[in-house]
Amino acid sequence: MKLIMLGAPGAGKGTQAAILSERLGIPAISTGNILRSAVKEGTPVGLLAKSYMDAGKLVPDEVIIDIVAQRLAQPDCAKGYILDGVPRTIAQAESLEKAGVQFDNVLSIEISDEEIEERMEGRRFCHKCGATYHVQNAPSQMPGVCDKCGGQLEQRDDDKPETVKHRLEVYHAETEPLKEFYAQRGILRPVQNQPSIEATSKVVLEALKL
Repeated sequence: MKLIMLGAPGAGKGTQAAILSERLGIPAISTGNILRSAVKEGTPVGLLAKSYMDAGKLVPDEVIIDIVAQRLAQPDCAKGYILDGVPRTIAQAESLEKAGVQFDNVLSIEISDEEIEERMEGRRFCHKCGATYHVQNAPSQMPGVCDKCGGQLEQRDDDKPETVKHRLEVYHAETEPLKEFYAQRGILRPVQNQPSIEATSKVVLEALKL
């Protein structure tokens, strides 16, 4: 299955992508993780991406599409993949189509802005290994310490309230129109966010007929 995860920042795309990845045996590819890796390594594209990410802005299309195309060409994507974080605009979606990248389903997680703001306020990530947690919904065993590697947990700059509000504005203006774009192609699968990760997974699997 070749799948796109759509939804506002903090909707739970990454969590559901990881669950689907394990179930289907295909890689979940997070543009955010690829970019953060480049930022951490201090590569030229990483430093460029960091200036946009710190301001809560979208990284330019040409950078994103190049990174994604290189990733999809790797052997582990031969049987399918799950894209999380791209495309973010109609222009990116059109660029992927021109590059010959096709999709079977586009899953859109529907959730209110109020829920997003509350959820992202509690998100934390491990500075060392990148594992993610939530102070209420998915806490680490020891507060502030990663279960996997013992690294320090931090709040990302793009999860802080003022940046979250801006990211939601950008999402509604630039990314939400993708729902209509893919609905016209007959592959949009909208699902309502549920009170728990497990309940959301259930409706996701139903929407994908799995």
